Amino acid sequence: MPPLLSIKPHRQLPSSIVDGLPLTALAPMQDVTSLPFMEAIGACGPPDFFFTEYFRVHISSRLEPHILRSITENSTGRPVFAQLIGEDLFHLERTVSLLEPHPIAGIDLNLGCPAPKVYRKNVGGGLLRDPPRIDDIFATLRRAVKGLFTVKMRLGFDGTENFHALLDLVNRHRIDLLSLHGRTVKQMYRSEVNYDFIRIAVEAVACPVLANGNITSAAKAASVLASTGAAGVMIGRSAIRNPWIFRQIRESFQQTTGAVEMGSEGVFQPSFGDLREYIGLLYHSLKIEGVDEVRHVNRMKKFLNFVGQGVDPKGAFLHAMRRCQAERDLFKICDQFLLAGGKGDRPFPTEPYAGVIARPNCEIPSAGCGL
Repeated sequence: MPPLLSIKPHRQLPSSIVDGLPLTALAPMQDVTSLPFMEAIGACGPPDFFFTEYFRVHISSRLEPHILRSITENSTGRPVFAQLIGEDLFHLERTVSLLEPHPIAGIDLNLGCPAPKVYRKNVGGGLLRDPPRIDDIFATLRRAVKGLFTVKMRLGFDGTENFHALLDLVNRHRIDLLSLHGRTVKQMYRSEVNYDFIRIAVEAVACPVLANGNITSAAKAASVLASTGAAGVMIGRSAIRNPWIFRQIRESFQQTTGAVEMGSEGVFQPSFGDLREYIGLLYHSLKIEGVDEVRHVNRMKKFLNFVGQGVDPKGAFLHAMRRCQAERDLFKICDQFLLAGGKGDRPFPTEPYAGVIARPNCEIPSAGCGL
């Protein structure tokens, strides 16, 4: 391994929305972070960076058109990194050559997907069992990528025995940004996030680190950044529940640092009425031509499972919403819980309600996970 002194300087990341504040990024989530979802987040207050759903890379792969649209037709004004998942060196390099003519901020490699159907193919989080293979992949991509090469990973597969070796590879191959989820692959989303390992990574690697995992609010972001020293946060599921979270983080840090413009009213607090508008925007923007009403309503439940964590403490909204099959019934339930009786003016809670589970099959220890 070459000594650290031989490592070349890292490339400059794109500019943030507000200079001097911690970075924010929307985490890549398969079948979630599509162009319409990115634009809905953008309308509520975008993150500094977006990351696409992963482009699958294999012998017969092509750039999926719907993922490519989130790069080529993106109107948020923010940089978009193209994420890849795969382990075939030739086809990873080929895919980079297909992507680089497009307006990408950089290439991101997925080393964290915890879905069993993914890691059993030795891609995503499955690769964390095989540091020598990751070494080869990093070397190939570092040669192929002309601009920024970033990585999103977890602490390990079913333990952390490879963690320090992986950090050494991040340094050796001059990774430009590391997004680190503080759980192992086998922990899925069930355990507490180990932020101590994120702090260790911040101290060990030469590139900026984004802390990822259970960043539920601006206050939680500030706490995690204080304890880890990370350059910023990457947020996934909590941004589905609260699409204003990136705006709130920015405004919160502006208040803390005193960098507040004249006339500012502080940190934005959305109402239940704002939430109802967000749900309507999502429902109509996510529609796909040829997909019938029942299938579209069922797809919306993927998003509303997370939204519902902030609606009521007993999960009554989730219980009613999950049984809907028609658009009319879905919006009737939304109006009942969010607008009826003057509820629309109430503030939407900053944190999710404890014990209200969005995905029981992923977040209850004894269950499997159908991702």
